[in-house]
Amino acid sequence: MLTIASEIEALARFGRALADPIRCRILLTLREAPAYPADLADALQISRTRLSNHLACLRDCGLVVTVPDGRRTRYELADERLGHALDDLLIAVVAVETDRTCPDAETKGCC
Repeated sequence: MLTIASEIEALARFGRALADPIRCRILLTLREAPAYPADLADALQISRTRLSNHLACLRDCGLVVTVPDGRRTRYELADERLGHALDDLLIAVVAVETDRTCPDAETKGCC
């Protein structure tokens, strides 16, 4: 059973992962189907090195897992419910003022 502290930590990890547009794109791609790093890099049009760094962050946040497949490693969402959560977030209405930015918008980093 999750405690409040661990629930908050889980939400914070999810939030940090979603704070980067590339990680969002990776999660949305993996929501559709598992993928290999080379295919993800091509689909997202980013270098494999850059992708690798973002995948490491998503692994550290507990959102994606690796699955050995012969000599290759496939990535997928750690829990299928994450895909549903992403779907819900995409249709959620966010109330923002167009002339405001989040105070943490300049903060970079990962889990």
